[in-house]
Amino acid sequence: QVQVVESGGGLVQPGGSLSLSCVVSGPTFSEYSMGWFRQAPGKEREFVATISTSGDTTSVNSVKGRFTFSRDNAKNTVYLQMNNLKPEDTGVYYCAALHGSISMLDWEYDFWGQGTQVTVSS
Repeated sequence: QVQVVESGGGLVQPGGSLSLSCVVSGPTFSEYSMGWFRQAPGKEREFVATISTSGDTTSVNSVKGRFTFSRDNAKNTVYLQMNNLKPEDTGVYYCAALHGSISMLDWEYDFWGQGTQVTVSS
């Protein structure tokens, strides 16, 4: 059973930074592409970024240049470094694992974390 656990959310002022982490249990982490999605209040969950098994990343245009997605296969962990945060970045951030190629489609992911709240407000 693969488990996905996010951490690192919180409250930050506009322009600030947060770093999210996501730990995945199981011996085959390196075979999983990973994704971050977020859901703002009253809105549908949306794609944020994805990273392949080899470390290639793709992200939504609204976070390009501000968010960095990385992985450490030795620690079964992915990281989302979020800089210059804006109020519109507020939401619950979910980490997800996909056994296979990267995807921006949430329904293709196999395992999900419980989510971590990110609030950007002054």
